Amino acid sequence: MDHKQTGSFIFIDRLTNVTSGAGLIKDKAESRNVVWHETNVSKEERIAIKGHRPCILWFTGLSGAGKSTIAGAVESYLNQNGVHTYVLDGDNVRHGLNKDLGFSKTDREENIRRIGEVAKLFLDAGVIVLTSFISPFRRDRDNVRNIVNDDEFIEIFVDTPLNVCEKRDPKGLYKRARAGEIKEFTGVDSPYEEPLNPEIHLETKDLSVDEAVEKVIEHLKNAGIINF
Repeated sequence: MDHKQTGSFIFIDRLTNVTSGAGLIKDKAESRNVVWHETNVSKEERIAIKGHRPCILWFTGLSGAGKSTIAGAVESYLNQNGVHTYVLDGDNVRHGLNKDLGFSKTDREENIRRIGEVAKLFLDAGVIVLTSFISPFRRDRDNVRNIVNDDEFIEIFVDTPLNVCEKRDPKGLYKRARAGEIKEFTGVDSPYEEPLNPEIHLETKDLSVDEAVEKVIEHLKNAGIINF
């Protein structure tokens, strides 16, 4: 395992230095006193008054790919049609919930783990939550998929070539990364693992923002999440 979430131990004979036993601590000590509290209103009851099903629209792609732009346009369309939505944006979340995290591989994994848990809460509220994160590692995205129902996680690959993203560089991040001012920057000195089977593949070199929105809405209709 890359990260031990609990702990392990070994017993060593003080006289011979021979290991006589070992074990794994399966539960965090603090979790023993934590019990899930069932609410009076169920997820199904929240969904019933909204007129649509909840889901996570997980936008992933390189910095500058257009994730936030497309996610915002999709939310606007849904909102105008009476759909309950919320956008979790990478930069915005790091101003509060995840402001204690940096950009190391470990911190990036924790960043996505927390977002996954928050997105799951939005599902319980019956909301369509749109997340806009580079989320460069497949395992992290799959971990989020695995904590919700099979039909509630929709991975949207905003597929924009690196040279196009770098040319846009709206925040000047690629320039700083190339100059060595930012370390472990996705696409420069840290890898981006493309989705293997995303539910929606947006090749932005061939699509306008409006056309990308149409593809997302079409998928939601075909999946029975919205019905207008």
